[in-house]
Amino acid sequence: MPDVGDTVRLSTAAPPIQWYPGHIAKAEKALSANLEKVDLVIEVRDARIPLATGHPRLQRWIRGKQHLLVINRRDMVSAAARLAWDGWFRERGEVPWWCDAKVGTGVKQLQQAAIRAGESLNARRAGRGMKPRPVRALMLGFPNVGKSALINRLVRQKVVESARRAGVTRSLRWVRLGQDLDLLDAPGVLPPRLDDQLAGLRLALCDDIGQASYDGEAVALAFLRLLPQLESVAAAGVAPGLLERRYGVAISPGVSDPAAWLTASAARHTSGDTARMAQRLLDDFRRSLLGPISLELPPQAAPPS
Repeated sequence: MPDVGDTVRLSTAAPPIQWYPGHIAKAEKALSANLEKVDLVIEVRDARIPLATGHPRLQRWIRGKQHLLVINRRDMVSAAARLAWDGWFRERGEVPWWCDAKVGTGVKQLQQAAIRAGESLNARRAGRGMKPRPVRALMLGFPNVGKSALINRLVRQKVVESARRAGVTRSLRWVRLGQDLDLLDAPGVLPPRLDDQLAGLRLALCDDIGQASYDGEAVALAFLRLLPQLESVAAAGVAPGLLERRYGVAISPGVSDPAAWLTASAARHTSGDTARMAQRLLDDFRRSLLGPISLELPPQAAPPS
């Protein structure tokens, strides 16, 4: 079965989505220099796009270290989507830790899992006649998936800057969490090149990549083409007639010209300004005002073509 949305693309007139600013390149070099000091990698992904926010270099960075997979923003997808992804990851030997860093859901369980990893580390150290020490954990993930917010929740105070936009964290920083855990907060990391432009589109929709990398209207139009496909998959969470109820303009499955919807909606809501209407649509999705919507589902949850 194909992945949901595998036929959706940006307009051929839109430039490809690519973003690899200097601070990310610099941070990756610093990250490589610090990897030997790390015992545990806490990888954070976006629940709306768990595959698109998986870094292709992850296994190289882990290199035999312990690994905790965190799926953040669990509140932004349906319970059915969480269940489907949870089973999919477990079938592949991964135990996902579902969190909502905004309100703290799942954070205590994640902390306990990290501390247990430290206990096994110190058991091995004791076997070699070494003294125990806090586990050193790297918090790793794409931009804007909630790493800094998660650290602030773990520490129970604002120790690192956090905002819902890509590129806020620009350098590596160690944060002490009690006597059991030291966290290394790293800037969001992206591949130097995004060869999968569908993944790039999903990153743009979720605001997990810098806004300089894409055209907002083009991304909104691609979203409009994607929504009718998602509506046919219950776990995706797109309610029938969603756009008509919210904006007063309907869009139907198989629509060939989402630009017509954008134009009609702009006439009703933004004085005919399609760029503003496109941004409003994207902002509404990103703030969950359209409901909990999954842009990716496990391949077996997608409908046949």
